[in-house]
Amino acid sequence: MGFINYLIDSRAQIFSLLLEHVQLTAIAVGMAVLVGVPLGILICYIKKASKPVLGVANVIQAVPSMALLGFAIPILGIGTIPAVVVVVLYSLLPIIKNTFAGIQGINPEMVEAAQGIGMSRFQVLHKVQIPQALPVIMAGVRISAVTAVGLMTMAAFIGGGGLGFLVFSGIRTVDNYQITAGALPACLLALLVDFLFSVIEKLVTPISLQDTGHKNPRKARKTQKAILGVTAVILAGLFLWNGVSSAISNSRAGETITVGGKDFTEQVILCHMVSDLIEENTDLTVKRSPQLGGAQVCMSAIEKGEIDLFVDYTGTCYADTLGYTPISDVEEVYQTVVKDFDEKYDLKVLNQMAFNNTYTLAVKPETAEEYNLKTLSDLSKVSKNLVISPTLEFTKRIDCLPGLKETYNMNFKKVIAMDSSPRYIALMNNESDAVDAFSTDGLLKKFGLVVLEDDKNFFPPYYAVPVIRSDLLAAHPELEELLTQLGDTLTEDVMIDLNYQVDEEGKDPQTVAKDYLVAQGLI
Repeated sequence: MGFINYLIDSRAQIFSLLLEHVQLTAIAVGMAVLVGVPLGILICYIKKASKPVLGVANVIQAVPSMALLGFAIPILGIGTIPAVVVVVLYSLLPIIKNTFAGIQGINPEMVEAAQGIGMSRFQVLHKVQIPQALPVIMAGVRISAVTAVGLMTMAAFIGGGGLGFLVFSGIRTVDNYQITAGALPACLLALLVDFLFSVIEKLVTPISLQDTGHKNPRKARKTQKAILGVTAVILAGLFLWNGVSSAISNSRAGETITVGGKDFTEQVILCHMVSDLIEENTDLTVKRSPQLGGAQVCMSAIEKGEIDLFVDYTGTCYADTLGYTPISDVEEVYQTVVKDFDEKYDLKVLNQMAFNNTYTLAVKPETAEEYNLKTLSDLSKVSKNLVISPTLEFTKRIDCLPGLKETYNMNFKKVIAMDSSPRYIALMNNESDAVDAFSTDGLLKKFGLVVLEDDKNFFPPYYAVPVIRSDLLAAHPELEELLTQLGDTLTEDVMIDLNYQVDEEGKDPQTVAKDYLVAQGLI
């Protein structure tokens, strides 16, 4: 019943994300067909090109999708474009191979006969080869389309929308309802796409070649055409409705800015909180892009103008972005970040918020009791017996595990890096003994973990700070006062409670953010 209630409460969001997913998939598959079919035809006529083209397509197919997306981000930025491009590249191989195989598999005598009656090469291709090869070509398109539905979930990882938003949100908050609400429609959509393309396969296959078992094949074809017609009308209606709604919304909106955020609970809450605050107190319209990944993705996005504002942390800016050796002096870190961001990136760093979301390490109570762990120095003495499962980002940054090992002389038995909330699941399943965490994580409270004291003050201060494009702040100086008012209310206890509402109580981050602003009288 809980899942059914979640579906009912979130039906509008799920439908909206489903529609986004359909649009993105349709665009990607359409572009793959426009590129793949001509390439398949080309290598039929230029035989020397067949091995290089198929070789490149095979190599692309072999590269992990997230790696390919990572390569695309620096070039194409964030949002729908890199996601669509990656899915197009992954969809090419079946289409190219099937087009090539379909045309190559045609009886040579049929081609000779067509040439014998005076057909040109183009006429042979257009009237003989493509019609005969269409069933095989459509089989390749069918495979690509079904695969594209699943691959497109990664669009949400970089703010591209789609059903992946629910999947990533659910993984981050350990919410199986959300994961299922994203995965189930994607699965049903894949089955629907497979069915529709199977109908198209039958329609393009000559009746004489079909083994339908139907007494009246012509009647069956009429039924198939009707199914496709109804589907096309429904999709066209949905896309038109979505387009009209967007046009109406845009016509009413003033200047639009984009607020971004990283891919964990606190950042999603802050993204919605900042967006609501700005929309309610200014004439600006805000586009929200939460869950964009780590600090470098957000920095790249704001430098390229793909987002205009996001909340970062002073320690991250100081050590990870600027590359300085971590220090614990709060004021020096802040002033250095303000100065360097202005000079190097033309970005303004506003006043620090009231909470310091510093890094820490956490263990289960029974582990703390077994090894008498209270501080990171205690942990270092027994680290050779323990497994740590940190986030991927934590293993690379100088202000994280590399520096931590050097400062505390830690040498863990094994480091199993993973992303976001699954590390907590690994800890609770006894697959690891320690995790990295932020001091305001709601999941610390949810799982009742013991936070170890940083007794050597290794971790730099991580006070939250709004980072905004200089031109936007110059045009709207009122934003600084608004964000300062918000930041002054956000203490560490407040953020822990807000994160807990999402991570443990299952509340929607946008609702949590808005309720807090209302309670504080900020909107």
